[in-house]
Amino acid sequence: MEEREVEERVVEIEHPLPCLSESDTQGIIKGRDLFGYVGIEAVLDQMRRKTMKAGFEFNVMVVGQSGLGKSTLVNTLFKSKVSRKSCTPNYEEKISKTVHLQSVSHVIEEKGVKMKLTVIDTPGFGDQINNENCWEPIVKYVNEQYEKYLKEELNVNRKRRIPDTRVHCCVYFLPATGHWLRPIDVEFMRRLGKIVSIVPVIAKADTLTLEERLEFKQRIRQDLQANGIRVYPQKEYDEDAEDRILNDKIRENIPFAVVGTDKEHQVNGNKVLGRKTKWGIIEVENVAHCEFAHLRDLLIRSHLQDLKDVTHNIHYEAYRVKRLNESNANGLALSPLTLENEGWHVGKCVRVCSCTPDTSLDEKFP
Repeated sequence: MEEREVEERVVEIEHPLPCLSESDTQGIIKGRDLFGYVGIEAVLDQMRRKTMKAGFEFNVMVVGQSGLGKSTLVNTLFKSKVSRKSCTPNYEEKISKTVHLQSVSHVIEEKGVKMKLTVIDTPGFGDQINNENCWEPIVKYVNEQYEKYLKEELNVNRKRRIPDTRVHCCVYFLPATGHWLRPIDVEFMRRLGKIVSIVPVIAKADTLTLEERLEFKQRIRQDLQANGIRVYPQKEYDEDAEDRILNDKIRENIPFAVVGTDKEHQVNGNKVLGRKTKWGIIEVENVAHCEFAHLRDLLIRSHLQDLKDVTHNIHYEAYRVKRLNESNANGLALSPLTLENEGWHVGKCVRVCSCTPDTSLDEKFP
């Protein structure tokens, strides 16, 4: 009698579950099919608590010739003195003879969420009479950060959390000429677009009229398409229809025409960030005046995590596969990184292991 009751209970519990045919490999059990509250949604709170406790990293590179307001725009984006120029006592503007990459890091905390922000500046870029190959130090820096991360991953005793110095986004500043992209702009974005997410912006856009700005943006988009330049967000990375609709709106506005300032002015009784002129105040965060708000939303409020995901899953993964393929061709370990134009090659190696790109790093090095 007791065995029969147990069997009946089991049948009653299993009955509401959706039946799977032999060809099905997995079933979908939705909320209405559950007997009661399970608590799966609580994982979001767990992830949020863990992220707030540990914080996260975001590394942004700013590239453009001197005088385009790179430091001011970065300060405006994060509403604090985070640029290299702002953090250097007695800073003197000097035109460097070569491109020197310099970075400065800050921990920004807002409503309990901590972010380690690293701003990489590129003084000297585009400031010379002969700017041939001025992008090479930048390509080298980006690849070196991938190499550093890859070596940490391949260590037998890996750190629980690998420090992430990879460049998540490169904001490229275009001068507001009102004409076409310059050869240096085309060549830089063509090369860097293969290894990092590039977001082009028109600097000091208040020097253009609304008509000139619109025509300039259209010409730039034509140049980008004609030269096969990949800028963020790329269509092939849209995950679903919702992403596509959101990203299409962003792509229609690229490049963003921006104005930066850290000065506040009174407008209709409210304090606003803006640039004061004889004709009035250009409000930085007013979309009717400039597109700074669109850039801020893209970099911070809507796509920050996606920028990190694209860096890890697309750009870094391509680098990792290429490096491991080259080393595995001879059954050798990773060698020191050597630049050759926009790429790199493997030099002398020593035998350590023979992982394949398809082998899980966790399986190879638990």
